[in-house]
Amino acid sequence: MPLHEIDSAEALKAFLQGSSVIVCFSATWCGPCKASKPTLEALANEMTNTIKIGIVYEDTLKEAIHDYNVRAFPTYVSYEQGTEQNRVEGADFEAIRKMIASGKASSFESEGQSLGGSNLSAREARLARLGGTTTNTEDESTKDVDMKDAKANDEAAADDKPAAKKEETPDVTMESTEECIPVDDKKEVDPTESLDKGLLDQLTSSMGFSLLRAQKGLLNSNGTVEGAIEWIMQHQDDDDIDDPIPPKAAGVSARSYKCNECGKILSNMANLELHANKTGHSDFEESTTEVKALTPEEKVAKIEEIKQLLKAKRAEREEAEKVDNIDREKQRRFMGKEMVKTKEQMEAEQRKREALQRKREKEAFKRERERLREELARDKLERQKNKGKLKSALGADGYNPSIIQYDDSNGQDNQNTEESAVAKKKFKADPSKIDSYIEKVSSYRAGGDGGKCLKVLLAYVSNVVNNPDETKFRTINMENKVFKNKVKPFVGAKPLLMAAGFQKPEGIGNDVLVLSDDAERDTLAETKTKLEKALEAYGK
Repeated sequence: MPLHEIDSAEALKAFLQGSSVIVCFSATWCGPCKASKPTLEALANEMTNTIKIGIVYEDTLKEAIHDYNVRAFPTYVSYEQGTEQNRVEGADFEAIRKMIASGKASSFESEGQSLGGSNLSAREARLARLGGTTTNTEDESTKDVDMKDAKANDEAAADDKPAAKKEETPDVTMESTEECIPVDDKKEVDPTESLDKGLLDQLTSSMGFSLLRAQKGLLNSNGTVEGAIEWIMQHQDDDDIDDPIPPKAAGVSARSYKCNECGKILSNMANLELHANKTGHSDFEESTTEVKALTPEEKVAKIEEIKQLLKAKRAEREEAEKVDNIDREKQRRFMGKEMVKTKEQMEAEQRKREALQRKREKEAFKRERERLREELARDKLERQKNKGKLKSALGADGYNPSIIQYDDSNGQDNQNTEESAVAKKKFKADPSKIDSYIEKVSSYRAGGDGGKCLKVLLAYVSNVVNNPDETKFRTINMENKVFKNKVKPFVGAKPLLMAAGFQKPEGIGNDVLVLSDDAERDTLAETKTKLEKALEAYGK
């Protein structure tokens, strides 16, 4: 009959209900499984209609594979109407043929496999050779009931240990209370007998290595001189480098798996994968140590131990969370206090700046008030001396008010128009008063108007000094918007230009200033220098 491919857990259950059924539990990633499948197919074709052979993969069964107590791949199990008769672990087709030929519920042992069953005489013989005593035996139905009870206990404890896996054969470590039973005694074989004598002679005679180290190098490498030398160089400082090589038991089958990184013994492939996923370990090897399954009483005790461990870890985690919550609350309060403190400091600094600004304004107001009082006192004294009249006009020679005064001739209240006209005609700017004129213009601080006026005056004078031959720079249009807004309103600005050499020409009109032909170049250059210094001082 051909090999039956079983594609689901339900199909496997239906397949097992037949008589004389053999199932191969395999894995798609297993190298020995892939290599032995053609032989299994040939064996299935040899069988008559009375024996059916099927194959099922672990990724098809998923978690249901644990129900069949599969501990290695491939595993071959014979069933009779749903009841397991015997099994062979490992691709040992000689033992499989014996299992088919016997048709009895007996155990088979051969090299590369691990067999187990209910043959009481074989078990007693093994225990006798180990120096043990026979234990109270039970039939398979009783064991199944006990395992179901233990599984029920596992499910009851699931809420208390969510991270624990329910397995019929739990992992154990070398320090565990569970018993690791060695395999049956076999004939011991010296592993050095198969070594190449020529390679040993080359390592010992030609290279000077000891015989023991040469043998260990060949055994633990790829069997070449180069591999042996590399292994010896890497392990020459090991404490056990010169220990004798233990003999190897012939015909011993692998019963479990050992993690070389932590020393843990794993009962089956599923436990190995679980351990690798949890710890990240990747260095495993087969072991001849057989893991004894826990009894129901041991399972109950183990569950209780795990409960207590989880309870302790939960309590530890809760305590750590409490400490973290307290630290976070302290940090939150500290940051809140720091924010309030910083805000108060910023508000205090702002109040200080505002108070200092108010103080400066009060002092400026007080100085201006004192200056006005002095000006009024001088005017009063002058009126008393001149019978109530002021001889000097308020302007460039009078007091210097802080407000802008416009030169509006239409708004002047002159008692005698002719006298005013004569005074204007007779007015002639004095070059010696240029410093006084600049000082009066610089006194305008409101809005930076004085600085703007100084810039325009400096431009007028610089154009003439730097371009003496340019005719366009010799004339200033007083109706120009810049002149009317930035020069004319300020006391001392126009007299400064006239003191530097600009005059109102006769017959042209009163809306322009023209540089006279007899204007002194030195006076213009000196005026330019003074304006530059005044502008620089104004900006400070």
